[in-house]
Amino acid sequence: MSYALIKYLRIRIYISPINIDRMLTTIFEIKPYQEKYRQEVLYVWERSVLTTHHFLSPSDFEEIKKLVWSFDFNDLQVYCLEKEGLVPGFMGVDNGKIEMLFLDPAYFGQGLGSMLLAFAVNTLAADRLDVNEQNTKALEFYRKSGFEIFDRSDRDEQGRGYPIIRMRLKK
Repeated sequence: MSYALIKYLRIRIYISPINIDRMLTTIFEIKPYQEKYRQEVLYVWERSVLTTHHFLSPSDFEEIKKLVWSFDFNDLQVYCLEKEGLVPGFMGVDNGKIEMLFLDPAYFGQGLGSMLLAFAVNTLAADRLDVNEQNTKALEFYRKSGFEIFDRSDRDEQGRGYPIIRMRLKK
């Protein structure tokens, strides 16, 4: 066995999922949204949607982007993952409902979405959310995180033909 392979295996053995969660919480902090994060948040939203919302038509994407760009993030309880000015993700809650949760795709699969979701549930008492039906990875993420489907609509909030799944935290 090569030294590099042994080193890799040694690292794989000693870094358990629990240790990874602890490492992430020491690397990234969850902080209340501040206007200084706005450009980073908009960048994260755009990259995330372009990666996960492949079902959107280009014209719908541009229309939604205009809405997001004009949105006042102070209207919700918005929190950002932050480390030294870098914001790789954010989420927003309103009246116990998660209204948004987005990560830069470069950070997918690293536990940061789970970190934000746990904060929303445990700190902000969020127990409901909506997700696009065609965003199957997000739908599965929320299912694995303890949410269940309780309703479905054929159209999104703007009346577009993108079905919405309504979920709530299992009791």
